Amino acid sequence: MTRQIGGVTWSPDGKSVAFISNMSGRNNLWIVPAGGGFPTQLTVSDQRQSSPAWSPDGKWIAYQSDYDGDELWDIFLVSPKTGKVVNLTRTREIAEMNPTWSPDGRFLAYEVKPKTSGAVEINIYDTVMREVRHLTTNTPQDKRNYNPIWTKDGKYIVYTQTQAKGTDSNIFIADVATCKSTLLTPHEGEQLYRANDLSPDGMHALLTSNAANGYENVGLLNVDSKKIKWLTQDKWRIRGHEFSPDGKRVIFTANVDGNEDIHLHDLTTGKSTQLQIPKGVNAPEGGHSAFTKDGQQLLYTHNGPTAPGDLWTYHLATGKSQQITHSLVGGIRSDDLVEPLLVHYPSRDGKWTISAFLYVPHNMARNGQNAAIVYVHGGPTSQTMNSFNRFIQYAANQGYMVLAPNYRGSTGYGKEFQNANLFDMGGGDLQDVLAGVDWIKQTGHLDPKKIAVMGASYGGYLSMMAVTKAPDIWAAGVPIVPFVNWFTEIENEDPVLRESDLATMGDPVKNKALFEDRSPINFIAQIKAPLLLLAGGHDPRCPKSESQQVVDSIKKRGGAVDYKVY
Repeated sequence: MTRQIGGVTWSPDGKSVAFISNMSGRNNLWIVPAGGGFPTQLTVSDQRQSSPAWSPDGKWIAYQSDYDGDELWDIFLVSPKTGKVVNLTRTREIAEMNPTWSPDGRFLAYEVKPKTSGAVEINIYDTVMREVRHLTTNTPQDKRNYNPIWTKDGKYIVYTQTQAKGTDSNIFIADVATCKSTLLTPHEGEQLYRANDLSPDGMHALLTSNAANGYENVGLLNVDSKKIKWLTQDKWRIRGHEFSPDGKRVIFTANVDGNEDIHLHDLTTGKSTQLQIPKGVNAPEGGHSAFTKDGQQLLYTHNGPTAPGDLWTYHLATGKSQQITHSLVGGIRSDDLVEPLLVHYPSRDGKWTISAFLYVPHNMARNGQNAAIVYVHGGPTSQTMNSFNRFIQYAANQGYMVLAPNYRGSTGYGKEFQNANLFDMGGGDLQDVLAGVDWIKQTGHLDPKKIAVMGASYGGYLSMMAVTKAPDIWAAGVPIVPFVNWFTEIENEDPVLRESDLATMGDPVKNKALFEDRSPINFIAQIKAPLLLLAGGHDPRCPKSESQQVVDSIKKRGGAVDYKVY
């Protein structure tokens, strides 16, 4: 139905944009003029590529690529002029990710995770001497370091360290010469701090944190005093992005109930201006900076329910935007796609108001005869946004109502809501999904015997919990890359995910009864609906062995199941 646009990076002269796209059928690197035009394919590979970063001198673009989807990334360089490709790391059992250039273009900082490790470190690669230094070492297995940000003089790197539970994180500054790190966000209790950018003078870090009021907000962290000046104190999800080249303004985005807008904040006046961009999910892009060097243009992605993600430039002087990529393929009109309704319904236990997007097909009759799909997002620390979803649009155009709920544990609604499913995975969050079914049944459109559930990853897990714990509700289920057995999932998944699961569900020995109750594989006999399961052949997160357990068990009982491995 559409092409997809991924990671983005400005050229240093602001004349071109490099981006990841699947226009060729694979996620490869392309270049397009900043003023718009036909893109040129730069890399040709059957392996997917991600996270491009244009070097300051314009001679190279760094990116990461893995092997058949195994997430064991290597870092490559490609010449934007000749297309020459160089593999810098060549480590089959180690993942190197998210390369970031030093201001002088000599060094690359990046994240490193061995296949068998739960910790993520930061390394620095010298492109002249071809040597690697370890900026961080001996990080505990339940922590990971990410998003290295260079100071403009190249002497320091600011990075964020988060723990596996996802409820606590810190910002550090490291001396590049000595590799000594200093904590910038000492605090008590569990709070999130994430570094977004550094001011041109290196004196302040733009950060996102929930320390002010339990919701993510944006502030300026004084690197010397370690004090924070809050720029926002809202009760939605506000995320910092970066400073303007002159350091006088910052960009942040405000996610208000699933719609995300871009704001430009003047540090002198303290006033914020929302950019006049259509509703949906809007985010600054550009790699090293979303701004051109002169600060006159801003690169961003716009993604709406009827408009797949595309790159746009915003001209600050005129307030006008120009589209530079076009992802909607010929023969599909935006007018034929469905704008969702933002709806709210009470949780079954009365503790929460659940937000959801409801897609109602054009001209759907309120006759009690129609079918619906409950589409469950993954994560669980994620959020269904007012963005383009190919499957949902296809389903809506085939006449299905689609409900996409943000159950407890989702991001975007504050610390308390996000933590509400800790040590209760598959419990209250499942009940929130089922409450959504209660709600859509009351619309008058549906035949209650024609409701299906589907989702991917954690959404696949909740789909399996739904068909086993509430079997009478569903006409069909489509769990995509699910996990179904907490014991085998923890045994076989990537160590980073293992640490996260242990931190959010507890010890499988001490909490054995909980793990058994929340493992849908133990309740396969309850399933009444036919299932279609999809799995990834090299998925390190939810291994295909999880889906295989379900298929074997259902077939043994003579049930209806189809299974595809990609």
